[in-house]
Amino acid sequence: MRHASIQRDTKETKIQLTLNLDGKGKADISTGCGFLNHMLELFAHHSDIDLTVKCQGDTYVDYHHSVEDIGICLGKAFTEALGDKRGIVRYGQFFLPMDETLILCACDISGRDYLAWTVELPSPVVGDFDTELAKEFWLAFVRNCPASIHIRQIAGENTHHIIEAIFKGMGRALKMAVAIDAKHIDEIPSTKGTL
Repeated sequence: MRHASIQRDTKETKIQLTLNLDGKGKADISTGCGFLNHMLELFAHHSDIDLTVKCQGDTYVDYHHSVEDIGICLGKAFTEALGDKRGIVRYGQFFLPMDETLILCACDISGRDYLAWTVELPSPVVGDFDTELAKEFWLAFVRNCPASIHIRQIAGENTHHIIEAIFKGMGRALKMAVAIDAKHIDEIPSTKGTL
């Protein structure tokens, strides 16, 4: 089974994260930030990844450290669960519509970290969540699960819908990328022989 458990303890956060790439989308999330809880629950549901996140962070300052460190832990968990990436599809992409919003999410589990973020968020906050942290989350993820990820806003005027569509769309795109390719189950999906 492709699963991982990550623990991160710093002066700013204490995080325990577990995932099962071959799960059913079950989520048990407690980050100290209601909006982030909801985004991670959506991500788990749409990726079919079982995800548990327990975070105690310095939220009296703001949510930055918690958001970034959870992104780090999620990336590390993907890396651990994927191993040498043998048998995975490698690529995934998804257009996600949500009312007036349309988001493209595409990824390559390439072993190279790159985030292309073409997103304009109309509002600086949703509730008490600084919306610039959505980018910080995915940047932390790609730095720790080296992948090329492109997130492009095609349409959208509602900040909440835009961020929600990103987490749903990335769940769907990553679900495709980490799926097992039955025809090439013993192969690493690269002509180089490594990712």
